[in-house]
Amino acid sequence: MPYKILFVCLGNICRSPAAENIMNHLIAEANLKDQIICDSAGTSSYHIGAPPDPRMTAAAKARGMTFVGKARQFQKLDFEKFDLILAMDRENYRDILSLDREGKYKHKVKMMCDFCTKYKDKEVPDPYYGGPEGFNYVIDLLMDACNGLLKYIVSNCLKEVV
Repeated sequence: MPYKILFVCLGNICRSPAAENIMNHLIAEANLKDQIICDSAGTSSYHIGAPPDPRMTAAAKARGMTFVGKARQFQKLDFEKFDLILAMDRENYRDILSLDREGKYKHKVKMMCDFCTKYKDKEVPDPYYGGPEGFNYVIDLLMDACNGLLKYIVSNCLKEVV
């Protein structure tokens, strides 16, 4: 049974699809595609069905990555479907946990920046209203966090590593 990760931001067109695509890139490089599955979602319904933001895909393309996906909204069922749910900021974290009134799944919800090893940020900033430098910064930050996350999963969550 593969380990399942869900990345969550507000609209699911900038930060969470970037994290999903970066993580999939790292998983492929590590030859772990059969063991780790990623998805992303937004806490809002603003952009359901939309692809990743063109500014985010341009920043990724400059680094040799292709971003794919379609925005969807976080659902209560996601608590059961995923082993780990990663919030991009504190507001996303609170919004996710507000759907878990009994606190049954709180142990599955973490902050994305908790896995950073180089950056000191506590939240992934939303680049939506900024310029290209914001998108580049978010990709650098998420690359750091995803590398830390992959090391954590390989060390603590996978039953057997090929």
